[in-house]
Amino acid sequence: MQFSSPKELASAYFRSIGAPARAIPAYYFCDNQKDADECADLVLSGDKRATASSLWFYEAENEPLPKAGDLSIVTNWQGTPLCVIQVEKVEIVPFNKVTAEFALCEGEGDKSLEYWRRVHWDYYHRELAATSKSPTDDMPIVCEYFKVIFTA
Repeated sequence: MQFSSPKELASAYFRSIGAPARAIPAYYFCDNQKDADECADLVLSGDKRATASSLWFYEAENEPLPKAGDLSIVTNWQGTPLCVIQVEKVEIVPFNKVTAEFALCEGEGDKSLEYWRRVHWDYYHRELAATSKSPTDDMPIVCEYFKVIFTA
């Protein structure tokens, strides 16, 4: 079934567990359509079970950090809601200490740590461009592990 809005998907999820409906934040991964849609497909296939943003971006945007139990709706670039995910664990790790196991959980590219470092280094340059920070080898990364708990 396809839902036309995150609100509809959230309502269906809460109905399925017998709980009162409430809003769930919705977002897509990445900063461009190709990567956002690819990451959404990887989440749905079960290959992508983690994501990572710089702590500095959260601070610059004055956004709360994710925590275990948080729910989110993953969308594609166009905003079509695809699934509900639940945060299982969050760790803040220096960029140069992110592990191969985490890169595998992110599920992107060839799933190697080398690939993860290369594409995320470029991404963090773009993510931090509007802030006063620039990526460094020891910048703090918010490593978020999640599981899919409901699909459209």
